[in-house]
Amino acid sequence: MPSNEFDTLPNIYLVGPMGAGKTTVGRHLAELLGREFVDSDHEIERKTGAAIPWIFEKEGELGFRGRETAVIDELTARSELVLATGGGAVTQAPNRQFLKQRGIVVYLYTPVEIQLQRTYRDKNRPLLQVENPEQKLRELLEIRDPLYREVAHYIIETNQGAARDLAQKILTLIVQAPQAQVK
Repeated sequence: MPSNEFDTLPNIYLVGPMGAGKTTVGRHLAELLGREFVDSDHEIERKTGAAIPWIFEKEGELGFRGRETAVIDELTARSELVLATGGGAVTQAPNRQFLKQRGIVVYLYTPVEIQLQRTYRDKNRPLLQVENPEQKLRELLEIRDPLYREVAHYIIETNQGAARDLAQKILTLIVQAPQAQVK
């Protein structure tokens, strides 16, 4: 017998660009659902004992993406989970497949201007350690937006409302939608 009304829902995976609020919204969503929350980037750091910028420096983006795919495969095989993925997770076809087939994917769409406001001081984002971070964010969104949309069951705009309100909006959308019973 389910212990709460949300036990029958599949895992929920949040995708979107850096600065979209995946981790913050994900924590609130997990709390609302009474589920475990995991951030794939934090899990990679925990497993390797190294910060992501260090992994990028020593292994390059390709090395990091390999680690990321292994972690996403492992995490999406679990149940009763809310997972926030790294912004570039969707660039790898196996990740898109794991996410789309093993749960409900919500794309947190965020305009570049808001991403820039939320990330401009963050030194833990290797791809933004460039001369023109705004241009880099625009380039990344141009490449990744179609991939986020391809994998997403739902798209939520994150430029308005607090993280807790967005989490509630996502939960309401998933519970009320007939395709929420994706398995």
